[in-house]
Amino acid sequence: SDMEQVLSQIPEFLSPANLRFLVEAMGVTIALTFFGCGLGFLLAFFVVFARQTPGHWALPLRAAAILFVEIFRRIPFLVTIYLVLFGLAVIVKNASLFAIALIAICIYATAYSADIIRGGFEFVPRQQIEAARAMNFGRWRTLIHVIVPQSWPVILPPAMVFMVAFVKDTALVSQLGVFELTFRGKELANQGFSAVLVYSAVALLYFVMSYPLTRFGQWLEKRLATPRNQKPQRKLR
Repeated sequence: SDMEQVLSQIPEFLSPANLRFLVEAMGVTIALTFFGCGLGFLLAFFVVFARQTPGHWALPLRAAAILFVEIFRRIPFLVTIYLVLFGLAVIVKNASLFAIALIAICIYATAYSADIIRGGFEFVPRQQIEAARAMNFGRWRTLIHVIVPQSWPVILPPAMVFMVAFVKDTALVSQLGVFELTFRGKELANQGFSAVLVYSAVALLYFVMSYPLTRFGQWLEKRLATPRNQKPQRKLR
């Protein structure tokens, strides 16, 4: 029966070579998530900064920032991957698949993080920003010293939720042939191992990656809940 086939394949499936194969693939998945989302989160600050730049001269900048966020929030991630794949092929010959996947994740993470960051910035009371201007703080200095420190409690929990969700979304880059977890699972299934066995193992490894991040996100949310539910008390000096 199918169950007997699964049970008979377990010892061979759990061979050191296969386990190393899967652990290395987990490493690729984690690297794509952390580097892609981390860089995207950083770039999102600049997108929000551009979006909130005042003055008529900055209208094209604001329009470009809004357009970028609106487009890439509404395009499926798989389509973004192919846009990067074919777009980059025009500019760079023989670009690595890992680099293509990383750029696609970065674009997607930037678009989603920008909305999270904008919500956090809007949490800071207007009076604080006006007080900073009265003290001749420039936009950049106001952002670094006034806005960012007070908006962290609002930004971090949803950013963590996004990153945890994205661990699973990285499976889509297997369509490119990037050797992350789902792609390695397909390879093992193609070698004759039961699909039930292979994808049960892959599902378990996704859980192993996601669960600690989820717990950390919950801890972070509880830790930041008090300051988030109060109006910021910090005064400008």
